[in-house]
Amino acid sequence: MTEHTKTDGLPGMQAALPARTPERAPARNARVSEQKIACNACPVLCQISDGRTGACDRYANQSGELVRVDPVIFMNRTLQQSGSTPIRFTQADVTGQTAGSTSGISEVSGQDVFVTGVGASTTYPDYKPAPFIVASTVQGVDLVTVVTEGIFSYCSLKIKIDTDRYLGPEQASVRVNGEVIGHVTTAEYGSQMLSLGGVHHLTGGSKKEGRVTMESMYTLGNKGAVALTIDGGAQVIVQAGRAPVVNGVTEQRMRVGCGSAAIGIFALQFSGLADEVVVVDDHITGVLTEHQAGKCLDMRPSGIVMRGRKSTPGRYFQVANPGTGWGGTDLADPLSIIEGWDEAVAWPGLRLLMTSTTGEHACWYVLDEQLKPIQTEIPAQVRDVVERIGENCEPSMTSVLFLAGAGGSLRAGVTENPVLLTQAIKKSLVNVTCGGAPAFVWPGGGITVMVDVLRMPDHSFGTVPTPAIVAPIEFSMTLEDYRRLGGHMDYVRTIEDTLRDGAWHSDGAPGALKWIRPNDVNPWPLGQPPMLG
Repeated sequence: MTEHTKTDGLPGMQAALPARTPERAPARNARVSEQKIACNACPVLCQISDGRTGACDRYANQSGELVRVDPVIFMNRTLQQSGSTPIRFTQADVTGQTAGSTSGISEVSGQDVFVTGVGASTTYPDYKPAPFIVASTVQGVDLVTVVTEGIFSYCSLKIKIDTDRYLGPEQASVRVNGEVIGHVTTAEYGSQMLSLGGVHHLTGGSKKEGRVTMESMYTLGNKGAVALTIDGGAQVIVQAGRAPVVNGVTEQRMRVGCGSAAIGIFALQFSGLADEVVVVDDHITGVLTEHQAGKCLDMRPSGIVMRGRKSTPGRYFQVANPGTGWGGTDLADPLSIIEGWDEAVAWPGLRLLMTSTTGEHACWYVLDEQLKPIQTEIPAQVRDVVERIGENCEPSMTSVLFLAGAGGSLRAGVTENPVLLTQAIKKSLVNVTCGGAPAFVWPGGGITVMVDVLRMPDHSFGTVPTPAIVAPIEFSMTLEDYRRLGGHMDYVRTIEDTLRDGAWHSDGAPGALKWIRPNDVNPWPLGQPPMLG
């Protein structure tokens, strides 16, 4: 479908970028024939025929001009609603008077408009300034936001799955269509965790492994669903903001806590209604009368003898194997974890409740004359407490976090001295966002960012067939700090100029923008600490 150049560069691209002369910036594409345009937006260097897109589906040849297929996303917090029709970069767009425009903007205020990296294009080779370097004034402070789409080989997704169900052993491979794209990592208190992607899966294996990894990350990052198979474990369908589907069953609840925590939370409510309560859990099973909570309530010892390894009073490890049954164990019959009863302590008529950490499983037993548990109907008051456990369980959900290293050549689009950008971020002089969403910057060397994809605009992610993920990133700081870190000052433009002209390297090629409202859960990227703190 798409041919790729075999050269290491394009005519006119070998010379260094002229200093401080944006109007003389190298063209982002070159004609290689009457029918094709060479795109240098990534290392693949596609040669695109008229009416066709490149291998990434992000750039196209439109009547001899290279165009970005998707519009640049501009956020404006004065909009009544998102979803405006894409409109061309023109001066009229500044006042919102373009024919057919649905932006509804009467005037542009720099403090109310934010240019995101979604659709902003890249500047490969990376020594060129970022596509958008936008000036604005907020609360009397002059700011600059450097906007680009980064091409990330060093990136992954961290998947948090709120469920007690056993998904697979730690370090087990996670597969899509038979290809390994990640692994199971440590469980985190009611959530199973997966790590997907990364440079080794993208580039270190077969071409198919890299392609499947890239496509899976692209789908998950753009809030789509992917079916995963875990070696030695479950089949799981995951999608950001949706409940996971484990072995064909949609999960409903995240546990209120481990078995010991559930005992502690609800001990007072069970006291007087049951003589013993066992909360079954894969990690820490709780036993009420032995637990410190039961001791504080002066509960009579029940004489129960539990299986598993006793940790501290009322807390048991390894009562069963992990699984998709009671409390994340493989149990179908909870009585199997009770070895028996101390005849000198237990008594006929003792009332026993066994429940899971989500309240989805619960059974009521009464000891007969031989101290054998006989199952009977759960009393209404006890059922109310079990339902209270369920009420305190949050809905099961999948969270997808994008993690990427932005500490490489991407920085050259921001400054001529990249280490100064890294240092400024660590000093909280620069606010890093991804599609306008707040990004957590990991400590230590480099610029390692992590962001919740649900807080980013729809369709924020793209791909290039190298393979790699394309993701938006923005660096906002004061104008003076940008000057100090060696920023590309001659490429700084006002929001009005940006709306009129598009990216500095567009060379007059058509470009479209789309207005959206910011996500209500996100802080506004400008005017927040550290810039105006």
